[in-house]
Amino acid sequence: MTLLRFLPLVRKGITRNRARSLLTIGSVAVAMFLFTTVEAMQIGVRDATEVTANDTTLVVYREDRFCPFTSRLPQTYQRRIESIDHVENAVPVRVVVSNCRASLDVVTFRGVPEEMFVREWVPRFDIVAGSVDDWRRRGDAALLGESLANRRGVAVGDRFTAAGISVYVAGVLRSDDPQHRNVAYTHLPFIQEASDRGGTGGVVTQFNVSVDDPQNLERVAIAIDEEFAADQEPTSTSPEKAFVARAARELVNLVDFAGWLGYGALFAVLALVGNAIILAVQERVRDHAVLQTLGYRGSLIAKLILLEGAVLGIGGGGVGAIAGYLFLAQGQFSLATEGLNVEVVADPTTIATGLAMSAALGAVAGAVPAWQASRREIATCFRAV
Repeated sequence: MTLLRFLPLVRKGITRNRARSLLTIGSVAVAMFLFTTVEAMQIGVRDATEVTANDTTLVVYREDRFCPFTSRLPQTYQRRIESIDHVENAVPVRVVVSNCRASLDVVTFRGVPEEMFVREWVPRFDIVAGSVDDWRRRGDAALLGESLANRRGVAVGDRFTAAGISVYVAGVLRSDDPQHRNVAYTHLPFIQEASDRGGTGGVVTQFNVSVDDPQNLERVAIAIDEEFAADQEPTSTSPEKAFVARAARELVNLVDFAGWLGYGALFAVLALVGNAIILAVQERVRDHAVLQTLGYRGSLIAKLILLEGAVLGIGGGGVGAIAGYLFLAQGQFSLATEGLNVEVVADPTTIATGLAMSAALGAVAGAVPAWQASRREIATCFRAV
């Protein structure tokens, strides 16, 4: 005889006091909504900052500079970087952002050389709207990351303006990397001219350097910085993920703090379900005595109470986790700072995690009242008021 056969009995116990059960489920849903969003933020941070064994990209930045507005390197550094051993290519990038501080809605323009961009980066993307050919035909054209296009509600053929720069949307790209999904790629001469307001150009924000082997990252980074140590514009070179982690350190600290809120939400689930189960058990003392009289063992009654806690946890946790997933998927939120992005990822596995934890916490919350009910004598139950 499986425990699932007693689900109708558990359902009757839950619906016996509908108001309390609904309040418990609603409270658990709010707590799991908070846990889901915090967990999504932590997943986004891990995806953006964790260095993997396959990473082969370095970012060359101006030493002691952080915001893209202040990092200015001569574009002529490109040839010297590419002459260093183990360097495959160096892509000069001019970055313009609408806001250098941490924000939920930052627009990042990246000016890139046309030929290098098409040869080195476009093969990594999926062009979901428009075309690269349209981008190449117009000097003021931009390829927008899918998340940025959806967040700003723009499509191919629209004019898009931010940070004082107006571009024609020639295409929308999709990528697995959040740093590509939330930017607008333009032609390097165009962004240099627009950002310098008629300047001569020749200045970039950074170089994205591809290295032939991941094991050579540190060696190449040291060689690049030594090459420009005596120049007027010295450099600071680091792996791309480490560069994102350094630039987004405030966001990382914020998300780490938010993690404690997630643990608080889990504790709230435990307390809410535990309180509901304790009250329910106290109301049904005589009912349990009748069940014992009919042949239900104390261990079976304890299991039914544990199952009731798990059902309450799954009910509230499922509502909260699904609501959190839909909220994040619809909003497509992205935390940005210094032109770099950390996406708040709506991952379906987060729903499964929330459901599993809600069920487990619900069962744990019912453990003490279940143990008490299983040890209670029948006569004592009938004498209970």
